[in-house]
Amino acid sequence: MRYAQDHKAQTHQRILQEASARFRRDGIGATGLQPLMKALGLTHGGFYAHFKSKDDLVEKALRCAVDECIERTEPVFAQERALETFVDFYLSEGHRNNAEQGCPLPTMSCELGQRGQPSPITDEFIQTRLASLKNVLPGPDADAQSLVIMSTLVGALMLSRSVQDPKLSDRILATTREWLKTPPDQA
Repeated sequence: MRYAQDHKAQTHQRILQEASARFRRDGIGATGLQPLMKALGLTHGGFYAHFKSKDDLVEKALRCAVDECIERTEPVFAQERALETFVDFYLSEGHRNNAEQGCPLPTMSCELGQRGQPSPITDEFIQTRLASLKNVLPGPDADAQSLVIMSTLVGALMLSRSVQDPKLSDRILATTREWLKTPPDQA
């Protein structure tokens, strides 16, 4: 059977997209190569025609997740009331419930740090997000505020996903959303 010329590139992209979604939803360690490939109708051995190792896949899938996340959210920062809009999006029930489509930091950052070799892609993504936040914050403390806001967003999303009680999960999101949208000088 002959494949189209771009078959390998298409397969490579399918693996990346599936891995990116699974790493964000389930975590890196919980995502096995064999189930990943099987879900795509591919063989475990075929994985190595596309990637050198799982670490190679992790880096490329993280890049895929980051690019997708930036593409989806950067336009928000050009809007009026960008901070409020971004906070509402980030701490939404939809983002909490659909980790496979969202920010990779709440799921992947702990594992990446524990691997002993954090990814430069994570640094780049955090710097990009901090710059976007800083640009929509008023005053001389915008740099520090952006770091606190980003840390709070990621932490609140992680906590909301980790609790069993749905009311507590909703409360974490709602309370953090309102707290972040109230400027310090109005609190």
